[in-house]
Amino acid sequence: MSLDLKTAPNTLLTPRLRLEAPRADHAAAFADGVAASMSVLTYTVWGLRPRDVEWARRFCEDDARSAAAGEDLSFHAFEIADGAGGGWVGRLDVHTIDFASLRGELGYVGNLRCAGRGLMREAALAVIELCFRLGFERIEAMSDARNTRALHFAETLGMQREGLLRRHERDPQGQLCDMVLFAALNPHPEVAR
Repeated sequence: MSLDLKTAPNTLLTPRLRLEAPRADHAAAFADGVAASMSVLTYTVWGLRPRDVEWARRFCEDDARSAAAGEDLSFHAFEIADGAGGGWVGRLDVHTIDFASLRGELGYVGNLRCAGRGLMREAALAVIELCFRLGFERIEAMSDARNTRALHFAETLGMQREGLLRRHERDPQGQLCDMVLFAALNPHPEVAR
């Protein structure tokens, strides 16, 4: 089986969230959420300096282009509040896709103001479920071994810790760091073959 990400829906609904493929009009909410979360973005290059709406607009446009080309998946999650669109909860993407092995890496950045309510978990589980429906065999998550928030989050998604990759990547400050690898396998592998 091969993956055709161009067939992925542009919108996913969960009980509390609306996940939308990135668009330029998400930029203001995205920039605001990232700005509010700078204190916990120490393990990503996003946290190196303040980000503005223009940066967020370019980011959303780049995401939209790569999704339209079928190169990866990305979504912005918004809380549904009383039937109207709520605030920006976070961004999730599936990148570094190995189309031959039906494998991709889940990335996530949440709005700190929404922490502790399970909204990002709900969004991530919806994206993982979509990936398995599309035919992925394996979804991975990698985090800096010092990033306890991200490690805990991967565990709450039911991902299995598979190993420690020593001196695997450079952190935002340029130092080599250890990365922890997590993975979730398609519970219905016959769909992916």
